[in-house]
Amino acid sequence: MRHLRVAVCAALVSIVLSSFAAADDVTLTSRDGSMEMSGTLLGYDGQFYRIDTEYGVLTVDGSGVNCEGPGCPNLMSFTADITISGEAEIGSTLMPALIEAFALSENYAVTREEKAGIGLTYSLYEADNSVPAARFTIRQTTSSEGFADLLGEEADMVLSLREPTRAERLMARDAGLGDLDAVRQSRVIALDALVPVVNPGNPIRRLGLETLAALYAGEIGRWDAIGGEAAPVTLYLRDPDAGFGMAFARDVVTAQDRALSPSILTKASNDGVTLAVQEDPFGLGIASFSRPGLTEIVTLTGACAFEIAPSQMAIKAGDYPLAAPIYLYRPAIRLPKVGRDFMRYLRTASAGRVIQRIGLVDQEIEEIPFSVQGTRLANAIAQAGPEVGLSELQRMVALMDGMRRLTLTYRFKGGSTALDAPSRSNVALLADALEAGAFDGRRLTFVGFSDGQGAAALNLRLAARRADAVRRAVLDAAETFDPERVVIEAEAFGEALPMACDDTDWGRRINRRVEVWVE
Repeated sequence: MRHLRVAVCAALVSIVLSSFAAADDVTLTSRDGSMEMSGTLLGYDGQFYRIDTEYGVLTVDGSGVNCEGPGCPNLMSFTADITISGEAEIGSTLMPALIEAFALSENYAVTREEKAGIGLTYSLYEADNSVPAARFTIRQTTSSEGFADLLGEEADMVLSLREPTRAERLMARDAGLGDLDAVRQSRVIALDALVPVVNPGNPIRRLGLETLAALYAGEIGRWDAIGGEAAPVTLYLRDPDAGFGMAFARDVVTAQDRALSPSILTKASNDGVTLAVQEDPFGLGIASFSRPGLTEIVTLTGACAFEIAPSQMAIKAGDYPLAAPIYLYRPAIRLPKVGRDFMRYLRTASAGRVIQRIGLVDQEIEEIPFSVQGTRLANAIAQAGPEVGLSELQRMVALMDGMRRLTLTYRFKGGSTALDAPSRSNVALLADALEAGAFDGRRLTFVGFSDGQGAAALNLRLAARRADAVRRAVLDAAETFDPERVVIEAEAFGEALPMACDDTDWGRRINRRVEVWVE
């Protein structure tokens, strides 16, 4: 006898609920007719029914049941509907390119339709079938509206430039959507970065992050106050309540206990900012690394002479402090098969090439040779305090010599061993690579570093705990990985290899990290 299989509480399958069928819109009956379940159909993905019963929401394998009632789907013409809601600028560029490339890789024919006030709809067709196999709707909204759509069951995924707030996470959990912070419910699909830009005729090519915050707070109003010409500074920024403008206001200005100046000239898009700076010899703007236009990008620096210029490698490795992760969040609900296939596609080299063509930074894991680490090692020697002796630097060099650094860096929420959102996504990336055998026969070392605040011995112990925490998180996520295939170790060097000045909050945050080295 074939069983009615459900995803929760197996004991419920023996309960007959036929008396409620008249009031509900579907009744699922086992093939032999011995068991029956009624409820409101919430979704069908081509394989599984999701129904709301008086006992809660249940997921039922469609292969073992017959569906009756007005809510039953037409199994001969099923279309998987997937709605993605979130950042409009990304939703109009990145997601369309990825969906079109995915359709091509799966041999779907694809059509595109623009819907005023909503966004874009892509219909994917199998050969000789006039009914689409799937529809992807991209609602061009904001990060906040995307999470609201998810909570209101109007979206299946959220395209966001920020993590969900605590309130959004709690509401999602209460609604049965799972923990949006979980590794399998969120991922970074691409990276961009915020870069200060000036007119090509402006001699300023370096700015400290605190100086940048002071400029946008209106505390510095003239270029000659920071080594430039005797002229006032004109500030340009995208909408500070959404997108990259919001990210800059939050991560640079508000993070340094300042407020944006009311004299800032806001623009509706990145191109609006770059065009304004191109035409204004005294303009300063915040643009996307992927689209700086004909402006000059300004390098971030600090009082201790560190310089961090944006580059594909620096952004991917997590070394540039104003990286802007592009997140894709989804609830803990089974997507239709085409949706699951799309999520897998986002991890492929083909998706990475699409991301690169747009000018964004992909998530493919790369290896950085030790031989190109000279600047970092020189900084380590120059900035080593009295508590970091020569023997510790020699120990670090002895470990890394002959190894290669992976473009995966793990950072933490302040004062803890809890990973931040980009790092949780990196956990899944490395776990997937281990499961795929990408490092079989090699040695991986998780190396912990700290900032220079406090006693060096305490910092070393904290760095060691963080390195081990990341190691354990990756192994826990790599469920099918055989640990016998790779030598995996953890090491720590505390404050011995700073990436930025310790005299600012952002510098200390950059320095607190775990790197992964491979031999």
